[in-house]
Amino acid sequence: MNFLKTEDVVKQYSGHLALNKVSIEVPEGKIFGLLGPNGAGKTTLIRIINRITAPDSGSVLFDGRKSRPEDIYRIGYMPEERGLYKKMKVGEQAVYLAQLKGLSYPEARKRLVKWFEEFEIISWWNKKLEELSKGMQQKVQFIITVIHEPELLIFDEPFSGFDPVNTDRLKQEILKLKEAGRTIIFSTHNMSSVEEICDDIALINRSEVVLSGHVSEIRSRFKTNTFTLIVRSRVNPADLPPDLFSVLKLNVSDDSTELQIKKSGELSNSELLVRLAKQYEIISFTEELPSMNDIFINTVSGTNL
Repeated sequence: MNFLKTEDVVKQYSGHLALNKVSIEVPEGKIFGLLGPNGAGKTTLIRIINRITAPDSGSVLFDGRKSRPEDIYRIGYMPEERGLYKKMKVGEQAVYLAQLKGLSYPEARKRLVKWFEEFEIISWWNKKLEELSKGMQQKVQFIITVIHEPELLIFDEPFSGFDPVNTDRLKQEILKLKEAGRTIIFSTHNMSSVEEICDDIALINRSEVVLSGHVSEIRSRFKTNTFTLIVRSRVNPADLPPDLFSVLKLNVSDDSTELQIKKSGELSNSELLVRLAKQYEIISFTEELPSMNDIFINTVSGTNL
């Protein structure tokens, strides 16, 4: 079931076509990667979903019906360009912003204290935002994004400014939100994060969706029939069956050989293994699927893997 859907969304600014009939489907309770190079149209689409701006044509659907103004209370949005007040005390503005999202003062303070304690930042409550590092400001922004427990969360480059430890911490929090049933749109340039946490993706390039689907299915779709094979013996390249595969790399040690091979023709993996097992003791056989980073670069640049 899709929690959010856009249908043929078009948006144009002063002669620049930002979105051209963009349709995406965000499954309920999943993490959806919204990907694309700078200027592709991702931020414009996010702003339309948040009702910050309206499409010229097309529609946004929540739970199968058209988006309504009150739906903004069902969304938590963490923009790439953070919007907190640098001269205002952290706790004071967190309570203020939580109240804008529909929480009462007592409930906002109660929830915020819990989150600040969990993130070990309660000592910053009375500090001005400008006194904090960029990474620490990010933590505050994240808490404010999730404090009203929205059904849909949109994170735009959420790991920007974080060191590896805090990046992993935030990643785990996002996964917890998914486990709690939240639907998440995750916009990033970090393709390793996409492979780690995203279920589905849509790649926007030059204002149009050029690739979409489940992450594992997309990686399989772009497979190149390349495998890593390890056998328990020293292999003489002259003994390898040339009709089965070509050897891309060969690494021979004292008692084993690691090969990177490209399978030939329409030979199935099972048939290849049966043939190889007659000649060698196989330690491991692994298909090398292209990374999302490779797929991103090659799709955007229009080249083949």
